[in-house]
Amino acid sequence: MAAALRTNTVREHRKAARLTQAELGRACGVSRQSIVSVEGGDYAPSVYLALELAAALNTTVETLFATGEVPAAQPET
Repeated sequence: MAAALRTNTVREHRKAARLTQAELGRACGVSRQSIVSVEGGDYAPSVYLALELAAALNTTVETLFATGEVPAAQPET
């Protein structure tokens, strides 16, 4: 799981949105240091924080934290 965390795209999306780490932190209700840790892959955000990040960056959690794994197909019912 650590490798997946290190490949998140939070930093790229934040820069594309022209937000500082402090601004994104305020938008999500966390500190700038929390954003630094998430971007660096040192901290796995809670589901709630991941949802806040996705909303603030106008994207999805899956886009921010994609692992590159393809989900197994579900049988039709």
